[in-house]
Amino acid sequence: MKKILGILALTFLTLLGVAPAAMASPPTDIVVEDTAGVLYQPQLLPALEKISFHSPTKVVIYTRNGNTSENFNEEVLRFARANHPEWISADGQKWADGLFVLAVDPSARKVGTYMGEDRKVSLEKQEAIQESTKNLFREAQWTDGTIAGVKKAAKLINQPWYQSAGFIVTTSIVGGLAALGFGTRAVIRSKNRKKAAEHLKRGDTGYSSVSLALDVTELNANTIPSESSYGALVLEKYRNFSTQYHEASDLNQECHAFTAKDLSKGANVKTAARYADLAQELDNLDDVIADTNTLLNKFAGWEGAWDRQARPLREDLAELPALISQSEAKGLPSTAALASVHTQRTHGLQQLAADFRSGLITPEAALDELRSMGQELTTVLQQHSQAMIGKYAKTDSERTSMEKAMESSRMDGVRGRESTILGSVYQWYTFYPVHAFSVGYLSGTSTVDSARSSASSSGSSSGYGSSGGSFSGSGSSSSF
Repeated sequence: MKKILGILALTFLTLLGVAPAAMASPPTDIVVEDTAGVLYQPQLLPALEKISFHSPTKVVIYTRNGNTSENFNEEVLRFARANHPEWISADGQKWADGLFVLAVDPSARKVGTYMGEDRKVSLEKQEAIQESTKNLFREAQWTDGTIAGVKKAAKLINQPWYQSAGFIVTTSIVGGLAALGFGTRAVIRSKNRKKAAEHLKRGDTGYSSVSLALDVTELNANTIPSESSYGALVLEKYRNFSTQYHEASDLNQECHAFTAKDLSKGANVKTAARYADLAQELDNLDDVIADTNTLLNKFAGWEGAWDRQARPLREDLAELPALISQSEAKGLPSTAALASVHTQRTHGLQQLAADFRSGLITPEAALDELRSMGQELTTVLQQHSQAMIGKYAKTDSERTSMEKAMESSRMDGVRGRESTILGSVYQWYTFYPVHAFSVGYLSGTSTVDSARSSASSSGSSSGYGSSGGSFSGSGSSSSF
């Protein structure tokens, strides 16, 4: 009985995350070989540095663009032999001790995990590491997926016996499902508190900014020329500003009255999210009001206000060459149209800025021309979207799936531009950010590829092909 009670106590501690701790070690080294060019290292590296392994481990991230006919394990080994012999053991037969490699091929839709013999885990655990990345990889979230994979690897490599799934499951059966239920509820409550804290931080940042600028915002609104078409549109939005601010104030008081226990509840997390979204919306609007007043009246600082309005289109035009150069876009009429837009409108935007600065055109005319350029780009991007989808999708369901993915990305991309005059006063479908197009297309093709390979995606490959020779290092790969 004492032995059983001891096991149960350890199970409870494990479920609560306070079991006896194994040694926690951040990566001894991090090597990133992003030959596919899909990772955002300013986000990736700090995140990896914070991950703790049970044993000191060197982390290698390798990305490549290949094709589905290749043996991915063989290609990873080929790259290591040619470029990083230190990743391989002295006898050339295994991966080096202390090493963990996460490899991904965005084009062939494959992910692999490889490790030294002293970091070796079962094939089942290798598949678990790979599975932890796939939902994110299917959405083309390459950096987040990579971080998720390394986190899962850190959890499973040299995992103490009392943290293993088998131990927890076995002792949970002995102790009954109550402990598991208690642990699950505790995890949910903890996640809710974390989400609520994030919403409150975001809400307080926006609310504080709006509150400090209330008098300035009112002054700006009062001096916006109402006879201007853009002035009238912005003033129309300002009419609801006071009502929305009072609502945000009420939500601020309500959210800060919540106890830690209150913030564990899902309904109160939603309240905190509503507060954060409203505060952010108001913060964007007071920026728009300030820029509208400054720009239309050409008050001091109007040059900066103009740059903020033109920046989204300028960034879109800068991203067009990468979009046009995609192999799948070659030969399409819409690709040629985008190339023409890039050439003409890059020069046109520069000329527009010069004309505005010299006083050759009014602020309203400059904004009209900026809107016209943005709408022209949107029209051609919409045509390009249909052309790209038509070229990739093989069935009506695949077409629908890609259209949904691209529309969702477009909505998210436009939401980030609400702090500009044009982004604030026009509906989301008026403009189409180029970055949102690229993300949406990758997400759409990932969804289609996942559906096409669903029958075989759960399979895992562990061989290194003909060029691998006698190499028998621990590792495998699978499709996503």
